[in-house]
Amino acid sequence: MIKKYIPNTITSLNLLSGSIAVIMAYEGNYQATVLLVLLAATFDFLDGFSARLLKAYSPLGKELDSLADMVSFGLVPGMTAFSLLRDSQWEWARYLGLLIAVFSALRLAKFNIDERQTTSFIGLATPANAIFWTGLAYSYGEVMSLPAYPWAILLMIALSCYLLISELPMFSLKFKQFGWLGNQIRWIFIAGSLLLLIFLGLNALPAIIVWYTQLALIVWLFKRLSRPS
Repeated sequence: MIKKYIPNTITSLNLLSGSIAVIMAYEGNYQATVLLVLLAATFDFLDGFSARLLKAYSPLGKELDSLADMVSFGLVPGMTAFSLLRDSQWEWARYLGLLIAVFSALRLAKFNIDERQTTSFIGLATPANAIFWTGLAYSYGEVMSLPAYPWAILLMIALSCYLLISELPMFSLKFKQFGWLGNQIRWIFIAGSLLLLIFLGLNALPAIIVWYTQLALIVWLFKRLSRPS
């Protein structure tokens, strides 16, 4: 039946969006890059949603999804960091931006075999990381003159790579039911994100990812401190 091809078609659109975003990032067109990453993230959500709705799961779809994510959410942020460093006085450092692609591949491979990550994440998800980098380049690349501070970009690359493969528990935005109990952290995150979007618009994207990471860290610390000694 034709419905079994729908999820894979949507995943292919994710891959196509990411492939174009790689070119845009290389050319320094950060507005197009971030919009294409957001489009790819939308397709990434819809392919899983359609597979569940149509009961059209397949081993091919699972592998295709990882390959598409590697381009859209691994290579694109790596190329974005490459492009930012290319315009800095430390031109030699630009290749270090591609470490994001390497650690994204490690993250995706780890996710595929980690049975702990069925309802939540361990480490920063690649779509969130990609939204951070492309949003950062678009919103603050010129305003803050990021290429003039290559050391700051390198520090963010190191932190980004660490978070991708870290053991830090990260909550997902998947709701089993929409009540407050059991979803407190999700509703708090959504409320904070909406406020950032209201005040900053599209410029809020990197701040939202920072907010997400900080909130996950606070929850993790609270749980550790709450454990009986």
